Formats: sequence, C-alpha cells, structure tokens
Amino acid sequence: MTQWHLLSDVGDEYDLRRFIQAQAHAYKKTLDCLRKGTMDSSCMKFIFPRLAKGYDFPGHYAITSLDEAKAYLSSPLLGGRYRECVGALLPLFSSDVRAVFGEIGARDLHASLTLFSAASPREFLLETMFEVWFDGTVDEGTIIEINRML
Repeated sequence: MTQWHLLSDVGDEYDLRRFIQAQAHAYKKTLDCLRKGTMDSSCMKFIFPRLAKGYDFPGHYAITSLDEAKAYLSSPLLGGRYRECVGALLPLFSSDVRAVFGEIGARDLHASLTLFSAASPREFLLETMFEVWFDGTVDEGTIIEINRML
C-alpha cells in the first residue's frame, strides 16, 4: 500500500499530501532524533504542524481549521506518525522541553499539541504531554484562534 493510498481513506480536501511529501525523506531521521532527545527545527512545521494565526504562521504547512486538523489525525499515515512522534517524547519527561526543541520549537510544539488536542478531545497521549512539559496548560493563542473559527 502506498503512502498516497493511505490518504485516500479521508480524501484530500485539505491537500494533506503536502505533509506526506515533506515527511517522506525526513520522518525516520526525525523520529530517531526525537527518541534521542533532539529535534531538527527545520522539520517542525511539517512534523508538528500548527494553526495558521494571522501573520504569525502563514505558509504551506499551516493548518487552517479544526476540520483540517481532524482530517490530519484521521489519516492513518499522518495521524499515526503524529502520535508516534508524541509518543517518542514521553520517555523524555525528565528533560526540559526547551533543551529538546529550543525556545521557539517548544512554543511551536505547545501550539501544535493544543491544536490537535482540540481536534481530538480526551486523547490521552496528547493530554499527557501538557502535564509532562507545559504544567498542564494549553497554548492560549491557539485556543483563541480556534474559538474565533467556531
């Protein structure tokens, strides 16, 4: 089964293929790095995508709606990869998120987790990361943008 076929289960109304294409050559290396407690900041935008918020995050890999985030998580390939990457972070619970991601990357991860947690409420893996690295809090800017969309 090809990577493209895995996307056909949910259609491609949101051009989710752009993430599959971006991850094609970087995913395995990124996952290995995450397991070692590092992250290549050049991959953040398509491994841990976040919500487009005005001028803050325009671009090819911005998620534009909660429905698009739900479609991303519903994709067997993309949703599986997202959860696998988040799962790889759990053993790093004693690390500082900024040591793994850097200051900007930590903020981006927080925003991404907030978006996908809102798209998939009560998903234990995602909720756990807020406790592990963000003192149980969500990214307020992302929540404000989501509420504006509703």
